[in-house]
Amino acid sequence: MGENAGTFWSEFFKICDKYIISVLKDIRIVDVIDILLLSFILFYVYRFIKGRRAARLAIGLLLIAMVLVLSIVFDMRAIKYILQNFYQVGFLALIIIFQSDLRAGLEKVGNTPIKGFKSISTREYRDIVSMCDRLSETAEGLSVTKTGALIIIERETKLGEYLTQGVIINADLEPLMLRNIFFNKAPLHDGAVIIRNRRIYAAGCFLPLSAADVNKDLGTRHRAALGLSEVSDALVIVVSEETGVISLASGGRLERNFDRSSLMQRLTLELVPSEASSAAKGIKGIIRKSDRKENGK
Repeated sequence: MGENAGTFWSEFFKICDKYIISVLKDIRIVDVIDILLLSFILFYVYRFIKGRRAARLAIGLLLIAMVLVLSIVFDMRAIKYILQNFYQVGFLALIIIFQSDLRAGLEKVGNTPIKGFKSISTREYRDIVSMCDRLSETAEGLSVTKTGALIIIERETKLGEYLTQGVIINADLEPLMLRNIFFNKAPLHDGAVIIRNRRIYAAGCFLPLSAADVNKDLGTRHRAALGLSEVSDALVIVVSEETGVISLASGGRLERNFDRSSLMQRLTLELVPSEASSAAKGIKGIIRKSDRKENGK
Protein backbone atom coordinates (compact mmCIF):
# COMPACT_ATOMS: atom_id res chain seq x y z
CA MET A 1 0.00 0.00 0.00
CA GLY A 2 2.75 2.42 1.03
CA GLU A 3 4.87 1.49 -1.99
CA ASN A 4 1.95 2.11 -4.35
CA ALA A 5 1.29 5.52 -2.76
CA GLY A 6 4.97 6.41 -3.04
CA THR A 7 5.03 5.38 -6.70
CA PHE A 8 1.91 7.44 -7.39
CA TRP A 9 3.34 10.60 -5.87
CA SER A 10 6.66 10.06 -7.60
CA GLU A 11 4.95 9.86 -10.98
CA PHE A 12 2.74 12.82 -10.09
CA PHE A 13 5.75 15.04 -9.32
CA LYS A 14 7.49 13.92 -12.51
CA ILE A 15 4.45 14.94 -14.55
CA CYS A 16 4.23 18.29 -12.74
CA ASP A 17 7.92 18.92 -13.36
CA LYS A 18 7.60 18.03 -17.04
CA TYR A 19 4.41 19.86 -17.95
CA ILE A 20 4.07 22.66 -15.38
CA ILE A 21 7.33 23.59 -13.66
CA SER A 22 9.42 23.38 -16.83
CA VAL A 23 6.91 25.62 -18.62
CA LEU A 24 6.88 28.13 -15.78
CA LYS A 25 10.68 28.30 -15.85
CA ASP A 26 10.56 29.43 -19.48
CA ILE A 27 8.08 32.26 -18.85
CA ARG A 28 9.58 35.72 -19.41
CA ILE A 29 8.42 39.12 -18.19
CA VAL A 30 7.40 39.90 -21.76
CA ASP A 31 5.12 36.84 -21.72
CA VAL A 32 3.39 38.08 -18.56
CA ILE A 33 2.88 41.52 -20.12
CA ASP A 34 1.58 39.84 -23.27
CA ILE A 35 -1.00 37.86 -21.28
CA LEU A 36 -2.10 40.92 -19.31
CA LEU A 37 -2.53 43.01 -22.48
CA LEU A 38 -4.51 40.23 -24.15
CA SER A 39 -6.72 39.92 -21.08
CA PHE A 40 -7.33 43.67 -21.10
CA ILE A 41 -8.26 43.64 -24.80
CA LEU A 42 -10.64 40.70 -24.38
CA PHE A 43 -12.24 42.35 -21.35
CA TYR A 44 -12.69 45.62 -23.26
CA VAL A 45 -14.21 43.79 -26.24
CA TYR A 46 -16.61 41.99 -23.88
CA ARG A 47 -17.67 45.26 -22.24
CA PHE A 48 -18.16 46.92 -25.62
CA ILE A 49 -20.31 44.21 -27.23
CA LYS A 50 -22.33 43.49 -24.07
CA GLY A 51 -25.92 44.58 -24.63
CA ARG A 52 -25.34 45.27 -28.34
CA ARG A 53 -26.41 43.33 -31.40
CA ALA A 54 -22.73 42.42 -31.79
CA ALA A 55 -23.10 40.22 -28.69
CA ARG A 56 -25.55 37.95 -30.52
CA LEU A 57 -23.16 37.88 -33.45
CA ALA A 58 -20.27 36.84 -31.18
CA ILE A 59 -22.33 33.97 -29.76
CA GLY A 60 -23.17 32.81 -33.30
CA LEU A 61 -19.51 32.94 -34.36
CA LEU A 62 -18.52 30.97 -31.25
CA LEU A 63 -21.01 28.22 -32.08
CA ILE A 64 -19.76 28.08 -35.67
CA ALA A 65 -16.17 27.84 -34.40
CA MET A 66 -17.15 24.91 -32.15
CA VAL A 67 -18.75 23.13 -35.11
CA LEU A 68 -15.61 23.79 -37.15
CA VAL A 69 -13.42 22.24 -34.44
CA LEU A 70 -15.66 19.17 -34.31
CA SER A 71 -15.57 18.83 -38.08
CA ILE A 72 -11.74 18.88 -37.99
CA VAL A 73 -11.56 16.35 -35.13
CA PHE A 74 -13.98 13.90 -36.78
CA ASP A 75 -12.77 14.69 -40.34
CA MET A 76 -16.15 15.92 -41.64
CA ARG A 77 -14.78 17.17 -44.93
CA ALA A 78 -17.89 18.87 -46.33
CA ILE A 79 -18.68 20.91 -43.21
CA LYS A 80 -14.98 21.70 -42.68
CA TYR A 81 -14.62 22.98 -46.25
CA ILE A 82 -17.70 25.22 -45.99
CA LEU A 83 -16.83 26.68 -42.58
CA GLN A 84 -13.19 27.31 -43.43
CA ASN A 85 -14.25 29.30 -46.49
CA PHE A 86 -16.89 31.09 -44.43
CA TYR A 87 -14.25 32.42 -42.03
CA GLN A 88 -12.03 33.56 -44.89
CA VAL A 89 -14.72 35.47 -46.81
CA GLY A 90 -17.26 36.12 -44.03
CA PHE A 91 -14.83 38.10 -41.90
CA LEU A 92 -14.73 40.89 -44.49
CA ALA A 93 -18.51 40.79 -44.82
CA LEU A 94 -18.93 41.14 -41.05
CA ILE A 95 -16.68 44.21 -41.02
CA ILE A 96 -18.92 45.82 -43.65
CA ILE A 97 -22.18 44.88 -41.92
CA PHE A 98 -21.10 45.99 -38.45
CA GLN A 99 -18.97 48.96 -39.47
CA SER A 100 -21.04 51.34 -37.30
CA ASP A 101 -20.37 49.28 -34.15
CA LEU A 102 -16.68 48.97 -35.01
CA ARG A 103 -16.46 52.71 -35.63
CA ALA A 104 -18.05 53.41 -32.26
CA GLY A 105 -15.57 51.10 -30.55
CA LEU A 106 -12.55 52.71 -32.21
CA GLU A 107 -13.86 56.18 -31.38
CA LYS A 108 -14.24 55.12 -27.75
CA VAL A 109 -10.63 53.90 -27.64
CA GLY A 110 -9.32 57.06 -29.29
CA ASN A 111 -11.35 59.35 -27.07
CA THR A 112 -10.47 57.70 -23.75
CA PRO A 113 -8.61 60.37 -21.77
CA ILE A 114 -5.45 59.65 -19.81
CA LYS A 115 -6.30 60.24 -16.16
CA GLY A 116 -4.10 60.78 -13.20
CA PHE A 117 -2.09 63.78 -14.39
CA LYS A 118 -4.57 66.59 -13.97
CA SER A 119 -4.99 68.85 -10.99
CA ILE A 120 -7.14 71.93 -10.49
CA SER A 121 -6.89 75.15 -8.54
CA THR A 122 -9.19 76.05 -5.66
CA ARG A 123 -10.97 78.64 -7.81
CA GLU A 124 -11.55 76.20 -10.66
CA TYR A 125 -12.73 73.66 -8.15
CA ARG A 126 -15.33 76.07 -6.77
CA ASP A 127 -16.45 76.92 -10.32
CA ILE A 128 -17.03 73.23 -11.04
CA VAL A 129 -19.06 72.79 -7.85
CA SER A 130 -21.09 75.89 -8.71
CA MET A 131 -21.77 74.51 -12.21
CA CYS A 132 -22.89 71.16 -10.78
CA ASP A 133 -25.22 72.96 -8.36
CA ARG A 134 -26.81 75.02 -11.16
CA LEU A 135 -27.24 72.00 -13.41
CA SER A 136 -28.81 70.04 -10.56
CA GLU A 137 -31.17 72.93 -9.83
CA THR A 138 -32.10 73.06 -13.52
CA ALA A 139 -32.75 69.33 -13.70
CA GLU A 140 -34.93 69.50 -10.60
CA GLY A 141 -37.01 72.34 -12.04
CA LEU A 142 -37.45 70.57 -15.37
CA SER A 143 -38.36 67.35 -13.57
CA VAL A 144 -41.13 69.05 -11.58
CA THR A 145 -42.76 70.43 -14.75
CA LYS A 146 -42.02 67.23 -16.75
CA THR A 147 -40.13 69.20 -19.38
CA GLY A 148 -37.94 66.99 -21.55
CA ALA A 149 -34.28 67.98 -21.62
CA LEU A 150 -30.88 66.77 -22.80
CA ILE A 151 -27.85 68.51 -21.29
CA ILE A 152 -24.30 67.52 -22.29
CA ILE A 153 -21.25 68.35 -20.20
CA GLU A 154 -18.24 68.31 -22.51
CA ARG A 155 -15.00 67.03 -21.01
CA GLU A 156 -11.73 66.02 -22.72
CA THR A 157 -13.40 64.83 -25.94
CA LYS A 158 -14.45 67.82 -28.04
CA LEU A 159 -17.92 67.59 -29.55
CA GLY A 160 -17.50 69.97 -32.47
CA GLU A 161 -19.01 67.56 -35.01
CA TYR A 162 -22.37 67.74 -33.20
CA LEU A 163 -22.54 71.54 -33.40
CA THR A 164 -23.23 71.73 -37.15
CA GLN A 165 -27.02 71.57 -36.80
CA GLY A 166 -27.11 73.45 -33.50
CA VAL A 167 -27.04 77.13 -32.62
CA ILE A 168 -24.01 78.68 -30.90
CA ILE A 169 -25.11 80.62 -27.81
CA ASN A 170 -22.01 80.94 -25.59
CA ALA A 171 -23.97 82.34 -22.64
CA ASP A 172 -23.53 82.21 -18.88
CA LEU A 173 -24.78 79.04 -17.25
CA GLU A 174 -28.06 80.04 -15.58
CA PRO A 175 -30.90 77.65 -14.63
CA LEU A 176 -33.53 80.07 -15.96
CA MET A 177 -31.75 80.22 -19.32
CA LEU A 178 -31.70 76.43 -19.63
CA ARG A 179 -35.34 76.13 -18.63
CA ASN A 180 -36.28 78.66 -21.31
CA ILE A 181 -34.33 76.72 -23.94
CA PHE A 182 -36.18 73.49 -23.13
CA PHE A 183 -39.63 75.09 -22.86
CA ASN A 184 -41.80 72.97 -25.16
CA LYS A 185 -42.76 75.96 -27.33
CA ALA A 186 -39.15 77.14 -27.78
CA PRO A 187 -37.55 76.53 -31.19
CA LEU A 188 -34.50 74.69 -29.77
CA HIS A 189 -36.23 72.48 -27.19
CA ASP A 190 -35.97 69.25 -29.22
CA GLY A 191 -32.17 69.29 -29.43
CA ALA A 192 -29.43 68.95 -26.85
CA VAL A 193 -27.56 71.70 -25.01
CA ILE A 194 -23.76 71.44 -24.86
CA ILE A 195 -21.98 72.86 -21.81
CA ARG A 196 -18.38 73.81 -22.65
CA ASN A 197 -16.01 75.47 -20.20
CA ARG A 198 -18.90 75.84 -17.74
CA ARG A 199 -20.92 77.93 -20.22
CA ILE A 200 -23.99 77.20 -22.35
CA TYR A 201 -22.08 76.89 -25.60
CA ALA A 202 -24.70 75.54 -28.04
CA ALA A 203 -28.33 74.41 -28.18
CA GLY A 204 -30.49 72.45 -30.60
CA CYS A 205 -27.74 69.88 -31.24
CA PHE A 206 -28.55 66.39 -32.54
CA LEU A 207 -26.74 63.31 -31.28
CA PRO A 208 -26.13 59.74 -32.55
CA LEU A 209 -28.62 57.18 -31.26
CA SER A 210 -27.35 54.15 -29.40
CA ALA A 211 -27.74 50.75 -31.05
CA ALA A 212 -27.64 48.98 -27.68
CA ASP A 213 -30.61 47.08 -26.28
CA VAL A 214 -32.32 49.43 -23.84
CA ASN A 215 -35.57 49.50 -21.94
CA LYS A 216 -38.57 49.82 -24.26
CA ASP A 217 -39.93 52.62 -22.07
CA LEU A 218 -36.95 54.86 -22.84
CA GLY A 219 -37.37 57.34 -25.66
CA THR A 220 -35.15 59.06 -28.20
CA ARG A 221 -33.53 61.39 -25.66
CA HIS A 222 -32.26 58.47 -23.59
CA ARG A 223 -30.97 56.65 -26.69
CA ALA A 224 -29.20 59.82 -27.81
CA ALA A 225 -27.63 60.25 -24.37
CA LEU A 226 -26.38 56.66 -24.42
CA GLY A 227 -25.14 57.03 -28.00
CA LEU A 228 -22.99 60.04 -27.19
CA SER A 229 -21.65 58.53 -23.95
CA GLU A 230 -20.57 55.43 -25.93
CA VAL A 231 -18.28 57.44 -28.23
CA SER A 232 -17.06 60.17 -25.86
CA ASP A 233 -16.29 60.91 -22.22
CA ALA A 234 -19.15 63.41 -21.92
CA LEU A 235 -21.69 63.37 -19.11
CA VAL A 236 -25.28 63.61 -20.35
CA ILE A 237 -28.20 64.63 -18.14
CA VAL A 238 -31.62 63.50 -19.35
CA VAL A 239 -35.00 64.60 -18.03
CA SER A 240 -37.93 62.49 -19.21
CA GLU A 241 -40.84 64.36 -20.74
CA GLU A 242 -43.29 61.60 -19.79
CA THR A 243 -42.26 60.86 -16.19
CA GLY A 244 -39.93 63.69 -15.15
CA VAL A 245 -37.30 61.13 -14.09
CA ILE A 246 -33.73 62.49 -14.07
CA SER A 247 -31.09 60.20 -15.61
CA LEU A 248 -27.35 60.42 -16.21
CA ALA A 249 -25.47 58.73 -19.06
CA SER A 250 -21.74 58.11 -18.77
CA GLY A 251 -19.41 55.60 -20.40
CA GLY A 252 -22.23 53.86 -22.26
CA ARG A 253 -24.29 53.34 -19.09
CA LEU A 254 -27.53 55.02 -18.05
CA GLU A 255 -28.41 55.57 -14.38
CA ARG A 256 -31.87 56.79 -13.40
CA ASN A 257 -33.89 58.23 -10.53
CA PHE A 258 -31.62 61.08 -9.45
CA ASP A 259 -32.79 64.01 -7.37
CA ARG A 260 -31.10 67.37 -6.97
CA SER A 261 -28.80 66.31 -4.14
CA SER A 262 -27.72 62.95 -5.58
CA LEU A 263 -27.20 64.44 -9.05
CA MET A 264 -25.00 67.21 -7.70
CA GLN A 265 -22.86 64.78 -5.73
CA ARG A 266 -22.48 62.46 -8.71
CA LEU A 267 -21.60 65.27 -11.14
CA THR A 268 -19.05 66.71 -8.71
CA LEU A 269 -17.38 63.35 -8.17
CA GLU A 270 -17.22 62.81 -11.95
CA LEU A 271 -15.87 66.25 -12.83
CA VAL A 272 -13.43 66.88 -9.98
CA PRO A 273 -10.16 64.96 -10.47
CA SER A 274 -9.48 62.47 -7.70
CA GLU A 275 -5.96 63.91 -7.42
CA ALA A 276 -7.37 67.19 -6.08
CA SER A 277 -7.04 65.91 -2.55
CA SER A 278 -6.39 69.38 -1.15
CA ALA A 279 -9.92 70.36 -2.14
CA ALA A 280 -11.56 67.08 -1.19
CA LYS A 281 -12.56 68.33 2.23
CA GLY A 282 -14.04 71.49 0.76
CA ILE A 283 -16.40 69.62 -1.52
CA LYS A 284 -18.13 67.91 1.37
CA GLY A 285 -18.62 71.22 3.15
CA ILE A 286 -20.04 72.90 0.07
CA ILE A 287 -22.41 70.00 -0.58
CA ARG A 288 -23.56 70.06 3.04
CA LYS A 289 -24.23 73.80 2.83
CA SER A 290 -26.23 73.26 -0.36
CA ASP A 291 -28.25 70.49 1.32
CA ARG A 292 -28.91 72.69 4.39
CA LYS A 293 -30.13 75.53 2.19
CA GLU A 294 -32.39 73.15 0.28
CA ASN A 295 -33.80 71.63 3.46
CA GLY A 296 -34.33 75.03 5.04
CA LYS A 297 -36.52 76.27 2.20
